[in-house]
Amino acid sequence: MTDTHRSSAIPRPIIEVIDLTRTIATPTHQVEILRGINLVIPQGEFAAIMGPSGSGKSTLLGLLAGLDSSTTGRIILDGQDITGLSEDRMSEVRGKKIGFVFQSFQLIPTLTAEENVLLPAELAGADFDVVKRARELLTRVGLGDRMDHYPVQLSGGEQQRVALARAFITKPPILLADEPTGNLDGKTGNQVLEILLELNRQEGATLVLVTHDPALAKHADRVITLRDGLVVSDERVLHEVSPNA
Repeated sequence: MTDTHRSSAIPRPIIEVIDLTRTIATPTHQVEILRGINLVIPQGEFAAIMGPSGSGKSTLLGLLAGLDSSTTGRIILDGQDITGLSEDRMSEVRGKKIGFVFQSFQLIPTLTAEENVLLPAELAGADFDVVKRARELLTRVGLGDRMDHYPVQLSGGEQQRVALARAFITKPPILLADEPTGNLDGKTGNQVLEILLELNRQEGATLVLVTHDPALAKHADRVITLRDGLVVSDERVLHEVSPNA
């Protein structure tokens, strides 16, 4: 295989983080949460972000989502520089480019499972049959018979599956997940993880997942470890290949 052939097969960057810092001022001093992060994540990759509590994992995810502003540096999502965007413009970017999965599900209690899944697409003004897609996604996560149930009528694992369907409703190129199995028991968490990874393979989104669980991170293509606001390691994950593959 020639070098030209290899380079043509390299996926394009979909997330670029350039010299990113985040500092918070307290009454007595400055707290440096992120101290100069540089990352390039190609389209379709599954990257796990790990690190001890206080390392900056969730802060980095919040900056990627445009939920917070960096002190210095730039973030480019799917070719668009989101640095300094107004909240209205950032909301548009989130609606079109980003899906979210939170540890605490973040479902609206007065909406049914189907209505919760539909909401991001309706807010984004999606130009496809959103009801058909919502019902298809809920069926794919195993909740085809519970679409009209409210969150209180669903188990924790079922609520997180609704959240997975909601994250994919707008067909986002980027999916951000913050400890998506953190509030679930081991067995349920594994089931939710399998559904997340299967959905992500089918949809082809780039997945960036914050976790403290090495067993979860081993499913990733790449593990990025933060400590004290810096990237201290960035390693590819070697997956076993079936002899019949």
